[in-house]
Amino acid sequence: MRLKKSAKALVATVALAVLASLSCTRHVPYPPSYREYAYVTNGGSNNVSVLDMQQFTPAATIAVGSDPVAVVANPRRNEVYVANAGSNSVSVIDAERNKLMATIQVGGSPHSLDVAPDGTRAYVANSGSNSVSVLDLSARRSVANIAIENSPEMLRISPDGKLVVVSEKQSDSVAVIDTQKLALRSKDHVCAQPTDVVIAKDSSKAFVACTGSGQVAVLELFGSDEGHPAVSHQRRSVPKRNANKNAGDFGPDRVQAFLDVGSSPTQLVLKPDGGEIFVTNFGSDTISEILPGTNEVGGSYAIGAGPVHALVSADNSVLYVSNANSDTVAVYSIDDGKLVGSVHVGSRPGPMALSSNQNFLFVIDSAGADVSVIRTAAKQGAVLLTILPVGQQPNSIAVKAFLMPGHGSESNPK
Repeated sequence: MRLKKSAKALVATVALAVLASLSCTRHVPYPPSYREYAYVTNGGSNNVSVLDMQQFTPAATIAVGSDPVAVVANPRRNEVYVANAGSNSVSVIDAERNKLMATIQVGGSPHSLDVAPDGTRAYVANSGSNSVSVLDLSARRSVANIAIENSPEMLRISPDGKLVVVSEKQSDSVAVIDTQKLALRSKDHVCAQPTDVVIAKDSSKAFVACTGSGQVAVLELFGSDEGHPAVSHQRRSVPKRNANKNAGDFGPDRVQAFLDVGSSPTQLVLKPDGGEIFVTNFGSDTISEILPGTNEVGGSYAIGAGPVHALVSADNSVLYVSNANSDTVAVYSIDDGKLVGSVHVGSRPGPMALSSNQNFLFVIDSAGADVSVIRTAAKQGAVLLTILPVGQQPNSIAVKAFLMPGHGSESNPK
């Protein structure tokens, strides 16, 4: 049964009372200077809700641009970045003060963004202007605009920071950008309606969800030209389904395999250890397991109605899946290969984020104006703890944890 507003308020009140009683006896391993926040973009409110992940309370509301659609935290700086599709901009948020620091103009209708591993640059996919903006995060400005042919959808930076892989849903293709040259280096027509992208830990392959064909395409990547044998000696044969190359296809990166998964694959998640990739198959109510080393599908498993988003715990043991059509979050044991629990949350759950201690899962309820908080480490299994209000049409979430300056926060320089 779907929670009503009055029921949500009751759940929140009871859960916070329980937390208050637990706080007297539970050991808290964090120093007073520790901060941990979840940032939620609210597309219908033109703002970002900041949630205190230790106190389970709203911490701030930050006005950004029009129609914020994506958010990402900097791994090296105490900053968070928001793509505003309606105002063609990226908002820069100071995580220490939870204040808007700057606004950077980018291309038309930015759809997604990612930050380089060293925290110096951000890359923004502009679906409305067929381009990728490159941002200098210290200077707070755009330093390059790389032309992409057709409506870039999703953008990911390789773990080694050398490449950016961009899916182009409208043209059934994937583009690869060289981050040193700041130029498009390859383009491949891969499959029907490519959307989400993940990149192997060694940066050797990109896996692309093909929503229109029920497949995952494997794109073999080659790093910078330095230190690699000639591409012609390394390239593997292209599968027959990709043999009729389009004139727009060029560069060293080529499709290596097509993996059949379920209907309408929407999201890919790579285990932290790089061992497996999990695919949410929205149209078939399943997840598929991919072995990236061998380009094989290990199996597909029933998970819930309309799975849209997945997340793996830091210890690689648990997969969480939000099921939009059943208002639940499934808990899947990776080690045992089976579904071990299901938690009812708010309306049409979507993107999720785990707390740094992995004890709490924050779930965006996309059709509501709230975020459900699941306690993952409860003795009886995962349980709904509380529901926190956010803005209208919440759509993405990012977590930033750090020590305030002057308290040993060298690992998170400002």
